[in-house]
Amino acid sequence: MTEAADLVFTHGPVHTGDAARTRATSLAVTGERITAVGHDEVRALIGLNTEVVDLTGRLLLPGFQDAHVHAVFGGVEAAACDLTGTVGVTEYLERIRAYAEAHPDQEWITGSGWSLESFDGGLPTRQLLDSVVPDRPVYLTNRDHHGAWANTRALELAGLTRDTPDPADGRIEREPDGTPAGTLQEGATGLVARLVPPPTAAQRLTGLLRAQRLLHSLGITGWQDALLGEFHGQPDPSDAYLAAARSGALTARVTGALWWDRERGAEQIPELVSRRAELSHGRFRAGSVKIMQDGIAENFTAAMTSPYLDGCGCATANSGLSFVDPAALRGYVTELDALGFQVHFHALGDRAVREALDAVESARTANGRRGTRHHLAHLQVVHPDDLTRFARLGAIANIQPLWAAHEPQMDELTIPFLGPERAARQYPFAALQRAGATLAAGSDWPVSSPDPLAGLHVAVNRMEPGATDGRVFLPEQRLDLPSALAAYTAGSAHVNGHDDAGTLAPGHLADLVVLDRDILTGPAEEIAAARVLRTYVGGEAVYVAE
Repeated sequence: MTEAADLVFTHGPVHTGDAARTRATSLAVTGERITAVGHDEVRALIGLNTEVVDLTGRLLLPGFQDAHVHAVFGGVEAAACDLTGTVGVTEYLERIRAYAEAHPDQEWITGSGWSLESFDGGLPTRQLLDSVVPDRPVYLTNRDHHGAWANTRALELAGLTRDTPDPADGRIEREPDGTPAGTLQEGATGLVARLVPPPTAAQRLTGLLRAQRLLHSLGITGWQDALLGEFHGQPDPSDAYLAAARSGALTARVTGALWWDRERGAEQIPELVSRRAELSHGRFRAGSVKIMQDGIAENFTAAMTSPYLDGCGCATANSGLSFVDPAALRGYVTELDALGFQVHFHALGDRAVREALDAVESARTANGRRGTRHHLAHLQVVHPDDLTRFARLGAIANIQPLWAAHEPQMDELTIPFLGPERAARQYPFAALQRAGATLAAGSDWPVSSPDPLAGLHVAVNRMEPGATDGRVFLPEQRLDLPSALAAYTAGSAHVNGHDDAGTLAPGHLADLVVLDRDILTGPAEEIAAARVLRTYVGGEAVYVAE
């Protein structure tokens, strides 16, 4: 007799993600793995103790995986002063004032989520913060987490004056006489952040579990945390993952990317080897290394092959920053690759993308193809000459689809300073796919929403959910929905080292999500309206909608 399954889904649709058989109507799970995928014959596995889920009108998919997220940071920030969900300066100030009044004993007022588009030139001032909190230091990171807004008291405590030089990897925005104006870019954020009381170990663990609940509610069964290490005054979140993995509280499958200290060189590699061994436990493993090669386009620190333009459309002397010397980068990546590390690059500008690909090519030349699955995240601008190199080198394109749409930050702070030719090369999802690149997808939360359905919506429509002006951002770079789904499931599972997840097949992990509708047969403009009803990891329900 055939042994009864623990869990059976019937009356599909079931989207398998398998190109040879994309649709089924039933699926069975025994233990943590899928045991059958098919149609009415699967119902023979229903026994007395089998849980049966009727899918009528609902869609079963492989669980989503996020290839680039900062879960602990996002979970901790959710308990601080939250400036997300608005772009109004008055609203920011009201929230900051209310938060300060509600926390009278808090030494520093901290939080995140303000948007560059809210301020002239993307530069908020210290005086604005002084108007609501004059007596305590205030330090607020922006939505992108590449800049921060500080009040006068915070700048004074950090000792920043007109004579303070800019760090090599950042910039202090200044008033006409050189006095720090209140906005800090990239590495300059650390000049103040080092003074901010860090969250405790207990707060980091609470933040992780808060983030896990949110991500599971969005259908996410696994992710790659893109920064494990100390960064700009923020403590290393690795202990939270290890504690959760050891206690069994970590229900997601998590790959950790160990932070590459760009102020050091190859001497840190033995430490990374030790940390990889120390931090791998249960569903958590730390086999990736994160190298941030450049900044972001909005503050002109993304590394470009040609200079940024000024407000008049003329070339400036600034082509952005390469945080790691490109020649040294090739050696570092070659050594990491030889040791079996995956390298997770932050690369936005076309020069940074080229430098990262050059490093991967050096590693491949020296070591051969080792299955290390190096990937480049963000890819805002990719030079056409480099598109085919992804497939040739086996470098994975890790895309953040939500950013590929017309919105004020793109239209006011990016396109005018890139110029038309370079602006037309932004987020080339379809071009990368046509060139044979493997696509993975992530959110970069808390930089942007972690909701995969919102990301799928933009990947397919190149418009933000709810957009009414009809403007499509570079429509030739749209993905079809099955391809976008593959990036959020099989592609990210591949990046995260889970070859037995991301598609629905017998023997694969039962990491699953149930949506309230079949988005593959509905209108493309309604993708983001779908909702997650259930999420399973290893056959266990980790989220059930109320």
